[in-house]
Amino acid sequence: MDLDARYRKLPEALLPWYHKHARDLPWRQDRQAYHIWLSEIMLQQTRVEAVRDYYQRFVAELPTIEALAQVEEARLLKLWEGLGYYSRARNLHKAAQQIVHERNGCFPSTYEEILALPGVGPYTAGAIASICFEQPVAAVDGNVLRVLSRIGEDFSPIDLPKTRREMSIRLSNVYPKGACGDFTQAMMELGAMVCLPKSPRCSSCPAADFCLAQHHSTQAQLPVRLPKREKRVEQRTVLLLQCQDKLAIQKREEEGLLSGLWELPNFSGALSPDMALGRAAHLGVQAVELCQELHRVHIFTHIRWEMVCYHILCKNMAAGLVWATQADLQKDYALPTAFRIFLQAAGLAQ
Repeated sequence: MDLDARYRKLPEALLPWYHKHARDLPWRQDRQAYHIWLSEIMLQQTRVEAVRDYYQRFVAELPTIEALAQVEEARLLKLWEGLGYYSRARNLHKAAQQIVHERNGCFPSTYEEILALPGVGPYTAGAIASICFEQPVAAVDGNVLRVLSRIGEDFSPIDLPKTRREMSIRLSNVYPKGACGDFTQAMMELGAMVCLPKSPRCSSCPAADFCLAQHHSTQAQLPVRLPKREKRVEQRTVLLLQCQDKLAIQKREEEGLLSGLWELPNFSGALSPDMALGRAAHLGVQAVELCQELHRVHIFTHIRWEMVCYHILCKNMAAGLVWATQADLQKDYALPTAFRIFLQAAGLAQ
């Protein structure tokens, strides 16, 4: 059986299995483009279980594209707080405004138009086009690439655009008319629940009979990836400044990592306690007591922050900083996980 024949067997094998075993996920309750778009953006580099509650809260507060387009950015980022990769939220906002202003709130219905939206790549465009508009366009992410690599026992690195493009074309060619959305979700489900990176559940896989990796016991060798680039390590010192029931925060610059979000005052390098107290004084704070030294690591896509945080009790609230209660931080300010972990470690998070 050649490779194309193996691909052609996928719909008839996966669709009955999917209809029986599909997970009950909140964004599968309907096929509204807004809901599918939002869920797919949230699910980028984020686990399903982490997204579930965020999705439900987000839709409850912003139930329509118009509501998303009109929301203030500060509130949007607060709703997104903890999901990370905040550029996703900003691109959602831009795209919603574009849809409202240029298309009267009507979500685009072709793959090419969807792909043109801010923050939408080929995978997301394929997912929306197939699930919402029954277009025969593959949605090929890491899970699907793993499935296809194993089905065809393909040792081409899945990081290469050429590999992704060829697999996408082959898969799109076998999309079943009238069941494009179900087939897209069946492929996603197979990769997420059965064809796992480690310990794949081949005995319960609907594609096991025609999977070359299963026949040759090469599952553990696939998919092939290019060597990972080493993350850049940065040392940072964070100041957790507390005056009575308020904590000091400040806004990050509008460009670069975590742009435009709120942060605890922080500096490059691993400063000693005395140096940290000196930095606090430079900010206009009169320190009363340095009561805790906390160490944490936070990993971004290409950067690893190794952080030391000094919890300092202060006599005054310096004018150059914003001072917020725990309730304020919970309600109004989007504080990235890289900084919120220190509030939790110090017992200052609600």
